[in-house]
Amino acid sequence: MSDRTGSADAAAKAPHSIVDVARSAGVSSRTLRHYDAIGLLPATALGEGGLRRYDDRALVRLQRILLLRGLGLGLPEVARVLDGEQDDVTALRAHVGWLEQERDRLARQLAAVRTTITRIERGDDMTAHDTFDGFDQTRFKQEVEERWGADAWQRGQEWWSSQDTAAKGAFQAEQRAIAHDAAALAASGDGPTSAAGLALARRQLAWLGQAPGPGVTADRFRTLADMYVHDERFTQAYEWAGVGASAALRDAMHALADAGEV
Repeated sequence: MSDRTGSADAAAKAPHSIVDVARSAGVSSRTLRHYDAIGLLPATALGEGGLRRYDDRALVRLQRILLLRGLGLGLPEVARVLDGEQDDVTALRAHVGWLEQERDRLARQLAAVRTTITRIERGDDMTAHDTFDGFDQTRFKQEVEERWGADAWQRGQEWWSSQDTAAKGAFQAEQRAIAHDAAALAASGDGPTSAAGLALARRQLAWLGQAPGPGVTADRFRTLADMYVHDERFTQAYEWAGVGASAALRDAMHALADAGEV
């Protein structure tokens, strides 16, 4: 897809700079460089100073990458999907179908929350169906098993069920504390490689290590980091603490992995 030349002609055919693409897509330049390094999204050309530039086809590929990441796929799985499909329009239509399903689910959740508010205000009785419409957590089961293994979902459920009330509270409290620290890092302007940034990432690594599984590798750590930004289900778990919290945490996690501490 990429000729990776540094000529002025090649750069002219790739009008989008890495800075502009990163800003528009809501990802970091570091993420785009990583995608380039692993061959997932090669830059179309190298512009002045060796800066990566992208053409329109690359933008379509990045859109598909972000959509697949939103489905919970890891980078190796995303690469396999993209390499196995040549028709962008057909693939994007499949994404539209998934996005429409997500839109409908979110609409049901919104209606459920509004119904709850109304019933609380009126003093009406609650119904389980109306209260939890759109909140089916088992929808995560398939993607967890595809990503982490056939028994990953069951292991996680058994581990969580085995924790007593105090342990569950401590686990959740630590996640909230990490969210607060991530928001503080974002507000401070300190970079991901700062002492505060690396300390945040180490804290997240320790928190993740409490759950059962095959262990947190550098690739898995980076994948999770990206999901905190690209997957709204994870973003909400951190962004409530402050704008930019999820991105600050992601960048710090990438920095820790890049430093070889994972």
